[in-house]
Amino acid sequence: MAGPFDLAGKRALVTGGSRGIGRAIAFALADAGADVAITSRKGDDAEPVAREIRAKGRRSLALLLEVRNGPSIRVCFDRLGREWGSLDILINNAGTNIPTDLESLDESSWDTVVDTDLKGVAFVTQAALPLLSDGGRIVNVASIYGVLGRVERVAYSAAKGGVVVLTKSLALELAPRGITVNAVGPSLVETDLTRERMRRDPTFREHEVARTPLGRLATPADVAAAVVYFASTEAGFVTGQLLLVDGGTGAQ
Repeated sequence: MAGPFDLAGKRALVTGGSRGIGRAIAFALADAGADVAITSRKGDDAEPVAREIRAKGRRSLALLLEVRNGPSIRVCFDRLGREWGSLDILINNAGTNIPTDLESLDESSWDTVVDTDLKGVAFVTQAALPLLSDGGRIVNVASIYGVLGRVERVAYSAAKGGVVVLTKSLALELAPRGITVNAVGPSLVETDLTRERMRRDPTFREHEVARTPLGRLATPADVAAAVVYFASTEAGFVTGQLLLVDGGTGAQ
């Protein structure tokens, strides 16, 4: 008998799935029974993840995708359509951050962050819709800083706040097809990238842990578990929602 959150027979796509949060999401979906395609800007660095997923007995594709680039989006989904024909679950995870305050903010940094974190979600979703099954699932990776302010997060907070409201708008638009659209909002997640900053500044970890009521940083697995829930049948009557995966930070 299948357990809760069983995704057997489902086909999922995770953008930015070669490392960090995206990699954990891809593995969690595969462990729940889904076939999982993963994208990365380089393409080849997604293949090791795809191999691990295939070793679990699931199908997997490694796809090249630059979410800021329209032709790249079209090529990616053309290939996915040829290979799989349809899609049940879309995870918009690809994102970036260039920490900066307003005084030092430049147009190039703003465009890089907003185009990746917000524009990319909109146009990847648009391209996925012809393949997405009725009753399908879309999960966007937003951030706690899409609802709370934070210094040195000017572009990032603006983009992730846009993702939160975009999620609600898409939920309304796609409800007639039975497609649910939700978002997860992590606080700081311990990944290779954030560990590098912690190595450079040991006080950074101490500060982040101190401001988190549960007394630790989020892990990629914490975020992946929330994504699997939203992707499941059990979440079929939940749409337009943001689930903060933040150790209680947003409750303060």
